Amino acid sequence: MDEFALIRRLTERRTRTGAALPPLAVGIGDDAAVADWPSGSQIVMSCDTMVQEVHFKRVTMKDSDVGYKAMASNISDIAAMGAIPRYALLSLSAPKNVPVSRLDNLYEGLYECAEQFGVTVAGGDTTSTPGEIVLAVTIIGEIEQGRALVRSSARPGDAVFVTGYPGCSAAGLHYLLGRQQAADSIGELTQPYRFLVQAHQRPQPQVKAARMLLQSGFAGALNDVSDGVASEAAEIAEASGVGLLLEEGRLPVHPDLAEYARLASREPLDWILGGGEDYQLLGTVRPEGVNELAALFSRHGIPLAIVGEVSERFTGVRLLRRSGAIEPVDKRGYNHFDN
Repeated sequence: MDEFALIRRLTERRTRTGAALPPLAVGIGDDAAVADWPSGSQIVMSCDTMVQEVHFKRVTMKDSDVGYKAMASNISDIAAMGAIPRYALLSLSAPKNVPVSRLDNLYEGLYECAEQFGVTVAGGDTTSTPGEIVLAVTIIGEIEQGRALVRSSARPGDAVFVTGYPGCSAAGLHYLLGRQQAADSIGELTQPYRFLVQAHQRPQPQVKAARMLLQSGFAGALNDVSDGVASEAAEIAEASGVGLLLEEGRLPVHPDLAEYARLASREPLDWILGGGEDYQLLGTVRPEGVNELAALFSRHGIPLAIVGEVSERFTGVRLLRRSGAIEPVDKRGYNHFDN
């Protein structure tokens, strides 16, 4: 199958537009896509790349999961700005001898996630590579003029919050790497493994939660948990020139994470602070809005935990342990060029 036949195979019947958008003026098949843009708004752009053996292995992800997660990680970046994801461009590099069925499955996952969040795939690029599969996604979103939520907006006195249950994705990865069994042959898992593996393979970007936060008017800084709570908190602290004091006793621990940590003789806190790829939200909220925001999230069934506060007495991130001791927290998280 040549390049152009492969492109047609992977993209045919896949040009649907998000429900809130007009159809593309020019879609897949030309040198570039063309779309109308609503007035009074700003575009938000991001890109992310997944490389086999770096971001995923055959023992950790099915091909459809790789595609889903590649799209989800980009959508999460848009959510972290409080924006709405709209369009995506896909760039695929694959070995010439890769089975086409693998690419079919990869694109099934990509489009499944895109359709779930109303994202239109507007085009991309396909090339061969002498190495492993590389999948890059560029995403474009929309936000109201001047309303983007950024890391530099934390203020002393703000409450620090997190959505969902960070650490579950890292625990799922730990379990999968320990099995060393092809991900597509695992079959039905029991708890606590099923929830943790799902958290790693199919993380859910928090677009709805971010939009609710933006519209509440109480938002401070915002970040998505792609590299672990410690890393995301450090980025907010550095960008805002403040300190974030996290409380060990208030960090949410999912029961399945606690159970697996017990079985693996690990501390859940290690995965929560240093894990990543949960795509939950970590941010700050003005103190007068804490109760209202908590009630709003509760009505919509979105877990929200207040886990600390913003301080002007220090910079960086510190952790208040259950014992009462306060310790500095390293940034942690994954670093591609760390020795």
